[in-house]
Amino acid sequence: MNCYYHTNSPAIGLCKHCQRGLCSDCGATVDDSLACRDRHEEQVVALDEMIKQNILKSKRAGSDYVRNTIFYGIVGLLFTAFGVSQIQWLGVQAVVYAIIGLALLWASLANYLESKKYK
Repeated sequence: MNCYYHTNSPAIGLCKHCQRGLCSDCGATVDDSLACRDRHEEQVVALDEMIKQNILKSKRAGSDYVRNTIFYGIVGLLFTAFGVSQIQWLGVQAVVYAIIGLALLWASLANYLESKKYK
């Protein structure tokens, strides 16, 4: 591959912003990335910052799913246990409590499985 701006020079890499091949004269190093000199340096800095922010938000989202897993699990167990223990006195109402508890346990499992995607 040759440089986009100097077609006779071999490219040393691609601009992170426009993906054009750049020779050593046209490429500017921005952090650990390559950018078109005097053209895309600011955009590459912005892209790198956006990537850092996305990584941070992804870690936060994973911990949110874990927190939801614990909450739904505890509340689901309480509802299920209450419904099962009260079935002889409350009848159908106790079954409804148990069903709500099972639904919350299902939500707990779904949140746990979702949290695995962020690790």
